[in-house]
Amino acid sequence: MTVDTCVIVPTIREFECVREYVANAREHGHDERLFFLLVTEDFCDTEAMRSMLGDLGASGAVFDGSRREEWFASEGIEEYSHLVPAASHAQTSFGLLYMWADPRFEYGVFIDDDTLPHDTDFFGGHYRNLAHDGEVTAVESDERWVNVLYQNHDDHGLYPRGYPYSAMHEETEKRVERVGDVVASQGLWTNVPDLDAVRILMDGDLRGQARTRTDREDYGEDFVAARGQYLTVCSMNLAFRRAVIPAFYQLPMDDNPWDVGRFDDIWSGVFLKRACDLVGAQIYNGTPLCEHNKAPRSTFDDLHNEAPALELNEHVWRIVDDAGGPPVDAAASDPADDPARYADAFAAMAEALIAHDNEFENGEFLAYVGEHMLEWLDCLAALDGAPLADAAAPTTGPRPADAADD
Repeated sequence: MTVDTCVIVPTIREFECVREYVANAREHGHDERLFFLLVTEDFCDTEAMRSMLGDLGASGAVFDGSRREEWFASEGIEEYSHLVPAASHAQTSFGLLYMWADPRFEYGVFIDDDTLPHDTDFFGGHYRNLAHDGEVTAVESDERWVNVLYQNHDDHGLYPRGYPYSAMHEETEKRVERVGDVVASQGLWTNVPDLDAVRILMDGDLRGQARTRTDREDYGEDFVAARGQYLTVCSMNLAFRRAVIPAFYQLPMDDNPWDVGRFDDIWSGVFLKRACDLVGAQIYNGTPLCEHNKAPRSTFDDLHNEAPALELNEHVWRIVDDAGGPPVDAAASDPADDPARYADAFAAMAEALIAHDNEFENGEFLAYVGEHMLEWLDCLAALDGAPLADAAAPTTGPRPADAADD
């Protein structure tokens, strides 16, 4: 087995979680497929991270801010380095660029540093989801949003971070559909739920965690959101195919003139779901679960980061909802593994954001996001050395400059 999966771990704190993921992969025979890419900052102990990978005998590399700048220069794309904000969770976008530059990687996995795998085959579960071709539960609601925590909602009443407040109190329906062309696998989480600051405050918690917790019994069957429906996508436990990278930019949060943060994976998930509907692909949700051990922090700090875009979050999905045309039937569509199709969908959404009428608080930020989305596509094309529309098969070439870290 050769390396085909880039495991992207943004970390400035608990990088030791990688030990548990390596052990889980080794137990189930996946470790030779995995390359662990730790994305961190100059103020962190990068030598300790590299030593950990060496002690584990794990293939991987560590990139702080300085080394990221070196990488951009080595690839001849310095002009795009601003696409990856410093000291932000959205620095996961660097992992996507790193994947795109190396044709070995067919799959990517996002893992947050405050999570641990359960005692199941974590990576095998994601691989199986991505290969799924058969029946699965399809969920939809009258609000066109699927709460990924819907299965035990009557007991815990939770809505995940990024779920629009205007879409609450939805009526949910389920049916069984045949599903193939799965391009992303979202594993959910036990222990600390992934909530926004307002909902954490409503749960009576000032330490950023929420008092209501989730466990394995809160999750039953795996599911997809039906075509034309939206859902929150959290990148703490997420696997995906290479083909979606053009439509999966983790958006420019935190370091922007409006101080908007905390919506990088949420909005990228909205855009990915819209792209999947246009391409005829699906996002698979449920297992494998991870344990989310969020460290205590001020709930009001999170609220400060989220507040500038709370109104925008209610509307951004509607702005992109018509971009690119109507959803397609997967059975009648062209192959769902063509990156150019995701690029076309992403470009259409970017143009819609740039052209929107700016009627919301901090609405200028949406045009800013749209402009960065178009630059993202230009950056990928520059890495390919050809327009992205011709990139159905990524170009081969020299390994990235850090190959010695393998």
